[in-house]
Amino acid sequence: MTFKTRFAPSPTGYLHIGGARTALFSWLYARHHGGEFVLRIEDTDLERSTAESVNAILEGMNWLGLTYDHGPFYQTERFDRYKEVIDQLMAAGHAYRCYCTKEELDAMREEQKARKEKPRYDGRCRARTEPREGVEPVIRFRTPDEGVTVVDDMVRGKVAFQNSELDDLIIARSDGSPTYNLTVVVDDMDMGITHVVRGDDHLNNTPRQINILKALGVEPPRYGHLPMIMGPDGAKLSKRHGAVSVMQYREEGYLPEALLNYLVRLGWAHGDQEIFSVDELVRLFDIEDVNQSASAINPDKLLWLNQHYIKTLDPDHVALEFGWHLGQLGIDPSHGPAMRDVVIAQRERARTLREMAENSVYFYREFEDYDEKAARKQLTAEARPVLQTLHDGFSALGAWEKEPLHEVVVHTGERLDLKLGKVAQPLRVALTGGTVSPPIDDTLVLIGRERALARIDRALEKISAEAG
Repeated sequence: MTFKTRFAPSPTGYLHIGGARTALFSWLYARHHGGEFVLRIEDTDLERSTAESVNAILEGMNWLGLTYDHGPFYQTERFDRYKEVIDQLMAAGHAYRCYCTKEELDAMREEQKARKEKPRYDGRCRARTEPREGVEPVIRFRTPDEGVTVVDDMVRGKVAFQNSELDDLIIARSDGSPTYNLTVVVDDMDMGITHVVRGDDHLNNTPRQINILKALGVEPPRYGHLPMIMGPDGAKLSKRHGAVSVMQYREEGYLPEALLNYLVRLGWAHGDQEIFSVDELVRLFDIEDVNQSASAINPDKLLWLNQHYIKTLDPDHVALEFGWHLGQLGIDPSHGPAMRDVVIAQRERARTLREMAENSVYFYREFEDYDEKAARKQLTAEARPVLQTLHDGFSALGAWEKEPLHEVVVHTGERLDLKLGKVAQPLRVALTGGTVSPPIDDTLVLIGRERALARIDRALEKISAEAG
């Protein structure tokens, strides 16, 4: 058997963190078994579905590297097929037209509540054969009256539902449009989906979908329902917990590898291991190892993972994301040092790529102002001979390379009888506008000869102007 999973988001918003975890688990399960992964856009909610949301979902999937083998398929392009299946169910007696009005249904439910019964449709139109003037009917699926539908869930184990508790759900609205529980069944059937991985908010839909598939003579797929993701406070995850859109995590400076590693640990574990490559995940992941209890997000853990990946991934790979963040700051990376070299210089002190980009602006364009406190302390009359000696020494160099630059800094300290810090800090402020940068020789190399000398000149002019 070829394993075939799917991710089927509704394009009514962005790809959020819960959806991304569902997509990841579905993708990993398919890849683990050498199977196929399908992307399906469930866009039948015409009022709420937007092209912007579709693009956000595709962008999020692409950024995370969750490549799909088939799709994206759009349900709005399959309405003829859904009508065909509805007609098939009607012809076989598995569905019927319901002419009940909203007022009648509301009254029925109120009576059931008064009798302390579970509100559900009571099947009063099951035997009706005549139309009702002035009422456009819906179409309901005829749920079996007796027996038990058992969901053999890959995460939760066997979950039993009494068919008598499942009402006759609507599969087509009065305007003829199909409903979710019908479209998802037809799509899973037509696309040969063997395993469905989704959130546990869908568990109550599953026995209904199984009954429809059985009525169509199709073997249902295996289902695995993932527990919810909670906020750090134990409440349901919401916008108040911070970033919930996948692309917002990108904007905040996280690497996709860090987010994937973080998401997979929300409910799945392999011993005490914390760091996983994608190849390791494909090899080790099994949906049956997912925990049944809800997981809580931990922003500190994600930040720790992100810093790990910034430090350890191939700097050329990190540079691709780093360049995107420079672009967000309006910087053209071609107007400065190779991004790979900046990543290597900055990666030990950056927790996010946005932080790295913000701390690297001076490599690519002139800074407007000095940090006031830093300039007051470092760009003083005492610093003038230091900066002038450095300028003379740097100007005389044939090669703008780390070792000779370092020698000039050391020689300046010896010549002026100053400790290295008394030389490096005024130079750092002159070069960057502040007191924080990579080692001073690395900083000099990355800024480049012309820029470095010009900035030392600028600092000397500032000192002279203030000396008056």
